[in-house]
Amino acid sequence: MLRVSAPTTRPIVLLDCSDSEQVIDAFSAGAKGVVCQTDPFQVLCKCIRSVKAGQIWANSRELQWIVKTLGDREPVCVVSAKGIPLLTCREEQVVSKVVEGLPNHEIAVKLGVSPHTVKNHLFRIYNKLGISTRAELMLYALASRDVPQGGNDPSKHSAT
Repeated sequence: MLRVSAPTTRPIVLLDCSDSEQVIDAFSAGAKGVVCQTDPFQVLCKCIRSVKAGQIWANSRELQWIVKTLGDREPVCVVSAKGIPLLTCREEQVVSKVVEGLPNHEIAVKLGVSPHTVKNHLFRIYNKLGISTRAELMLYALASRDVPQGGNDPSKHSAT
């Protein structure tokens, strides 16, 4: 709801304690950062500065939960609101490997291309999606899996 009513807002969620389900739910709902209330005040300040600068904020353990959750889901297919694919097949493959948590050199080996080619694909993917980091790409992929194929076109959905 927040994404629709205030699309430029960069929400930060303050959690009672850091648990995987709450972290995943927070980012799925559009959070750009999560902080546990038991974290030092300096951590909250750093989170606010980072999110304001356009970054995603989560600690290493929370990022591992996100990566695992993304890896357990169906393959990503990023589409526009009209259901038109935004990425090429190769770019979709790169996104899937990023979601699995693979570094560029391992993606290159798996796809049979050079690491430089992987970097080029990521550059184009980031430009197409309006993002700038791997973490944002993972979160974008996570969010796009919640959107039904075919966008909002009612003719694409069966009547119940």
